[in-house]
Amino acid sequence: MFYLVSLLKYVSLLAVHSLPFFKINKMKRKAHILLIFTVLFTVTISIAQTDSTATNSIAKPAIDSSEIVQKSFQKKLANLERQRLIDSIKKAELEAQIKDLKNSDPDQQNRLQAQINALNAQETDRLTQKKKEIEALRNSTKGYPVLGFFDDTLFNVYTKLGSFSAKERAEAITKRVKELSKDFRYTSDSLVVNTVENSSDITYGENIIMSISQSDAIWGNTTTNNLATTYRDKIAMSVSTYRDEINIWTIAKEIGLAILVLIAIWLFIKYSIKFFKWTAKKIENQENKRIKGVKLKDYTLFDAKRQVTALLLVNKVLKWFIILLAIYIALPILFGIFPWTRNFADTLFGYVLNPVKSILSSIWNYLPNLIAIIVIVLVFRYVLKGIRFLSMEIMRGNLKINGFYPDWARPTYQIVRVLVIAFMIVSIWGYIPGSDSPVFQGISVFLGFLFTFGSAGSLSNIIAGLVLTYMRLFKIGDRVKIGDVFGDVIEKSSLVTRVRTPKNEIISIPNSTVMSSHTINYSSDAPEKGLIIHTTVTIGYDIPWKKMHAALIEAATRTALVMETPEPFVLQTSLEDFYVAYQINAYVQEANKQAAIYSNLHQNIQDVCNEQGIEILSPHYRAARDGNTSTIPENYLPKDYKAPSFNVKQQKD
Repeated sequence: MFYLVSLLKYVSLLAVHSLPFFKINKMKRKAHILLIFTVLFTVTISIAQTDSTATNSIAKPAIDSSEIVQKSFQKKLANLERQRLIDSIKKAELEAQIKDLKNSDPDQQNRLQAQINALNAQETDRLTQKKKEIEALRNSTKGYPVLGFFDDTLFNVYTKLGSFSAKERAEAITKRVKELSKDFRYTSDSLVVNTVENSSDITYGENIIMSISQSDAIWGNTTTNNLATTYRDKIAMSVSTYRDEINIWTIAKEIGLAILVLIAIWLFIKYSIKFFKWTAKKIENQENKRIKGVKLKDYTLFDAKRQVTALLLVNKVLKWFIILLAIYIALPILFGIFPWTRNFADTLFGYVLNPVKSILSSIWNYLPNLIAIIVIVLVFRYVLKGIRFLSMEIMRGNLKINGFYPDWARPTYQIVRVLVIAFMIVSIWGYIPGSDSPVFQGISVFLGFLFTFGSAGSLSNIIAGLVLTYMRLFKIGDRVKIGDVFGDVIEKSSLVTRVRTPKNEIISIPNSTVMSSHTINYSSDAPEKGLIIHTTVTIGYDIPWKKMHAALIEAATRTALVMETPEPFVLQTSLEDFYVAYQINAYVQEANKQAAIYSNLHQNIQDVCNEQGIEILSPHYRAARDGNTSTIPENYLPKDYKAPSFNVKQQKD
């Protein structure tokens, strides 16, 4: 490559010196000289990116994702460069004309100088446009690393040069840098930066290590010379470091340090195992001494033996955790000693540090949303507290609202609470991580589908429970009859109503069933108007009805928990063939004690009837009436009434 460059330079010199023999005027000669140097410079830059050892190979440009992204940019860059070359030639011609004119025609000189200034302004505009294009690609363009001797990144290459892509440039520069270590004549001072117009070269002897174009300098936000100086220093430092690392004494020190680390980790593991064996024996010896088991009140969660087993398991897990952690920490230290394996150390530490960094970074980035969620939750929490305070005041009777009953306060609060919480969830939904992801939305739709079709029966019970609450059919403690179920209401939930029967049976009735059944409430008006209890007694026609009325009323007044006012009363519900049905009715306020009241009432009816000589029976009569006393009460019979005699007829054949 060096000979080719020298040949090109020789050709250029020959062309320059031969031009006068062809009688070309001075202005054109200078323009042609500039054109020849421009072509030579372009060829030199292209050659600089090829490998100096690859003389028989032809570089083939590779197309990757970065090239695709930069495609439009490269077209614009080529057009700008082409225009720059044309303007440079034109500018050289104008300068030559001004020089030839000298002071003979000042107006012409001013016109030519104005054209040169316009070309300079266009050059400035092109540079500004190129910077804008590069800034637009800065976040989307992939840089290719130039690697050092230990696969460490020295710097990145972002732009192509000539027919070589950024990737090919990085690979070629990497190869040339590694070749420097093989040259025993190399010194850090032998790397030289040569700057020509808008390009700088980093050379070692006669070899060009790297060429830096104006686009490279724009990517680095600096000039070509400064960027070339920075890259030269990095390359020199990499070569010097590599030579220091492969020094025999350095390697010997690294091997000794590695052996020392291995001994240290071996000793740590050895004594860690001994320590955990000692702790295991201590745990076993403390069984039924300090280790007596774990009790929660009267329940033994762990006896001493189980507790010892659990502690031994924890001891074993902790032992292996510490051993594996020590090995995991020791391996990166070992790999970090030798420069060839330092990337392994970074990789191993990265397995732990990268997730931790990612978690901490995610938490840090999520803090504003988290604070917003906390503020929303606090606001809604105090809103719920205010609503709950109002509901408690209504339930206690301290706050009265016309048409709103105190027993509506709790269920209404629960409904409002659900609505407020739902609104709170809607408010914080956008702040939840991943709420906009398709997976999160799909899961939400799936759960909604399951809830809709899987809880159809439950929803009907919940709606029925709400209707029952606002219909005020019954409340807790009321004696009711729902369908065929008779007892006291002990629980009203959103799904079921539970009733305790007089036989102490608890029956759960779905609210939808309660809605579809007829309900009798014995307790709703009992405290104010009284509940009428009643029972029927059948007595023969021989007992006067007035006497029977008095006896039943007397029995009712003797019964405990029967109200004095309104007074008990008797109804004759039917006149049967052989007896009269008397129904005693009495008012009570304790609807839940009906069984005991009925029992006492029946006892008192028996006692009063026995005291008054009333025989409780329901007689049945046959057709033979002659010879029997009439069943009509005595006070209704004539005073001279006598029972008739039996008539017997005897018939002889």
